[in-house]
Amino acid sequence: MSTDTHLAPPAPARPPSLARRNGARDFGRRLIADRWAAAGAGAVLFFLVVAAAAPVLCAIAGQDPYTYDLDALSESGVPRGFGGGISAEHWFGVEPMTGRDLFAIVVHGSRTSILVGAGATAVSVLLGVVLGITAGFYGGWYDRVVTRIVDVLLGFPYLIFVIALGAIAPTSLPKPLLLVGVLAIFGWPSIARVVRSQTLALKRRTFVVASAALGAGGWHLLVRQLLPNLTATIIVYATITIPSMIGAEAALSFLGVGVPPPTPAWGRSIGEAIAWVQTDPMFLVFPGAALFLATLGFNLLGDGLRDAFDPKTRGLRR
Repeated sequence: MSTDTHLAPPAPARPPSLARRNGARDFGRRLIADRWAAAGAGAVLFFLVVAAAAPVLCAIAGQDPYTYDLDALSESGVPRGFGGGISAEHWFGVEPMTGRDLFAIVVHGSRTSILVGAGATAVSVLLGVVLGITAGFYGGWYDRVVTRIVDVLLGFPYLIFVIALGAIAPTSLPKPLLLVGVLAIFGWPSIARVVRSQTLALKRRTFVVASAALGAGGWHLLVRQLLPNLTATIIVYATITIPSMIGAEAALSFLGVGVPPPTPAWGRSIGEAIAWVQTDPMFLVFPGAALFLATLGFNLLGDGLRDAFDPKTRGLRR
């Protein structure tokens, strides 16, 4: 009596490229399955298209954000007609006192807010990742210096700094560029702290210790071992930071230290609309709704990306 002890051959290992494609496909499925994340992605895509096509959209409407239409105003400067002057000529009405087309202001304002928000986020994430990962990896006096700088900047009242800087900055310096620089300077410490803490945990993991034992240099460990494992955190944090930067730009413009007139900006329009909310509420509604929907879209997308990268968080949050 004999028994068949023949074992089946092991399944062939999947190529790394195939594994990456399958992982990306699973990630995409998880992201699309989240209705709120899909809605956020749709809102973000919509505002990106609006910002990119602002001149085309204004040309279709036959308006631009700089032309005054005093005929659309009453003698007191209040827009004539329903809803702040809403008509076939002015889709969102007009701005009080100037008669500028509000649709053109909101559409072009998306460029200002999104460019400043995305630019400040890109610079702050770059600085935060570089300083955070190197501080966590190398440690020592360098880590202590970076940590102290982070503590100082997190506790510094940046609004006072922006107001003072706006007063002494040369007029030839573009204000959007100045805003990007200031917001980035005060935005990188938070991501640096997150990246540093995760780097401290990752550098004790077996794969990093083994690579170092086999003779891998510091640059290899940072770029090939640590950074890929921080990518998900960086992407999610960047997506969530953009709406906070857009909100900060709007707040500064609201206070009069942001983008100067007549450059369209959501925050400045909201600040000017406060004085007209009783007589022309639509002047506040349209830029306020645009700011709300844009920040909400980025936040929903950021939450969806976090859940897609780490599905375990879905059950904790919902």
